[in-house]
Amino acid sequence: MNKAVGNAVLRNRVHRRLRAVLATRLPDLPAGSLAVVRALPSSASASYDELAADVDSALTRLLKP
Repeated sequence: MNKAVGNAVLRNRVHRRLRAVLATRLPDLPAGSLAVVRALPSSASASYDELAADVDSALTRLLKP
């Protein structure tokens, strides 16, 4: 997590939220998939629902045939 996201408290909050979002989406990914998630500074002020929508949008684009 980049320090541009915020102080340690904010970075940890974003980290926990992204981990929770991705944990619910892992079963939908093809077996053996690898993913790297990069948190931008705007993620510090994003709600859980906004982060989930962003992750869903990214996964939809990546998994589109």
